[in-house]
Amino acid sequence: MSKTLCIDWGNTLVKAAIFNGEDKIVKSYQFEDGNAIDSLTGIISEHQPQAAIFSSVARHAADVETHVRDQVQHFLKLDQHTMLPVMNAYSSPETLGVDRLAIAVGAQAAFPNTNVLAVSLGTCVTYNFVQKNRAFRGGAISPGLNMRLRSMHEWTDLLPAVSAEGEILLLGYDTPTCMRSGAIYGMASEIDGMVNAFADQYPDFNAVLTGGDAALLANKLKSKIFADPDLLMKGLNLILKHNVPQLR
Repeated sequence: MSKTLCIDWGNTLVKAAIFNGEDKIVKSYQFEDGNAIDSLTGIISEHQPQAAIFSSVARHAADVETHVRDQVQHFLKLDQHTMLPVMNAYSSPETLGVDRLAIAVGAQAAFPNTNVLAVSLGTCVTYNFVQKNRAFRGGAISPGLNMRLRSMHEWTDLLPAVSAEGEILLLGYDTPTCMRSGAIYGMASEIDGMVNAFADQYPDFNAVLTGGDAALLANKLKSKIFADPDLLMKGLNLILKHNVPQLR
């Protein structure tokens, strides 16, 4: 049974997943970009994938792509010219983060024949809307959790640097818990508001939550929203199979 390797090079971490021929994740990985070549070499050596897809929204050394390309039979770098199983109706595809394309593809596959909003919580919060006619239309972008906390510290003289880890209280009792409350509950309220706004405008609607901070926010939301931490990887795997017919 052939395996595929999906690589997501993000602003914070590099993530990878191995899929089997039945589109199930065999194993997931995440590592720092400085360890990328060694980590990817080990993954490829262990699983011997037939094909790989590479998605990046951050600067990286070109030899990383070459290194992976040389070790698999089929290699695909996701960009604005890649063929997709959905229609890309974004008006400036050259500025579109390719991770959003993968998320859109994963969301459409999870909820076919409906309007679906995929909310990804990473460095930024991205709202990615796919209409029931399989057209990715765009959505919205706002600061992610750590960006909100960091900006409060860096744009003021007295507010401290606060980690997202720690007590999360609606009623903060000191400056760190107040900052954490504002960032987390404020983001939850934003997501609820966006989900409700899309649901009001589009019938036959579903919403799905994904991204690194999804687990932290999921129980703070009031709106009906599904959770799938592997949505991006699933989308990458679908795009790879869409472009390499031998894998279907």
